[in-house]
Amino acid sequence: MPSIDRIWPDPESGLDDAALLALTAFPADRTWLRVNFISSIDGAATRHGLSGGLGDDADHRLFDLLRRAADVVLVGAGTLRDEGYGGLRVDDASVAWRTDAGMPPHPVLATISHSLSLDPASPLFADAPVRPIVYTVASAPADRRDALAGVADVVTVGETDADLVRVREDLAGRGLHRIHSEGGPHLFGELLAAGAVDALHLTLAPTVDSGDAGRIARGPVVPRGARLASVLRSGEELLLHYLL
Repeated sequence: MPSIDRIWPDPESGLDDAALLALTAFPADRTWLRVNFISSIDGAATRHGLSGGLGDDADHRLFDLLRRAADVVLVGAGTLRDEGYGGLRVDDASVAWRTDAGMPPHPVLATISHSLSLDPASPLFADAPVRPIVYTVASAPADRRDALAGVADVVTVGETDADLVRVREDLAGRGLHRIHSEGGPHLFGELLAAGAVDALHLTLAPTVDSGDAGRIARGPVVPRGARLASVLRSGEELLLHYLL
C-alpha cells in the first residue's frame, strides 16, 4: 500500500485508512458536494484522453477512500463513456466499513445527460448493485427516456439545460447528502457556475505533459476563491484538499 503523509496541517507520516477517512470526512450536519480530479503540474487533466493515465497508486488509494464514504457518486455521462465505467461497486474493505457505519454496501451512481445517449444494456446499468439515477432535461428524446426508465430513475431537472442546484436538491431529498463527484470537466464547470460545489480534492501529478489536454473545469468564467484544508504527499505527488 503506497504511503501517504500529511505535510499540512499537523505533519504526520504514514497515514492509515482511518486517518485519511477522518481527514476527508463529509460534514455530518449538511448536504455536501465535493469533486475529485487529477492534473499534471502544467494543468493537463488527461493523458491520451483519459484521466486514469495520470494517477499512481497513491492517487488510486485516495480515490477509493473518497468513494468509500459517499452516499452517491455523481459523474457526467461523457466521462462515464470515456473512462469506461461499469456498475459502481466499492471494494470489500469499503463494503465492510460502510456496513459497520450503517450505510448501504455500495453508493448510488448518478449521472447527467441532456441527450440520454446511454445504452441501457451496458454494464453501467446491468451490473449496478444499486439502481442508478439519470438526470436529464425535458427536451431529451422520449424513446431514450423510456428505454432508460427500465434500468434507472430518470429525473428531469430543466427544459433544455440541466439545473445543477435541482440535481443537488433532488439527491438530498433522497437522503443522499454525501455527494462525491468524479467529473468530468464540463460537469465541474457547470457545478461551479451554479455555486453547487463545497470542496475539491485535487491530485497534482509530478509530470509536465504539454500537449492539448483540457483543464479540470470547462465552462463560463466564474473566478472563485478557495481555502486550503490539507496537503498530503506521496513521493513527488501532492494530494490537495480545498474548500470552495
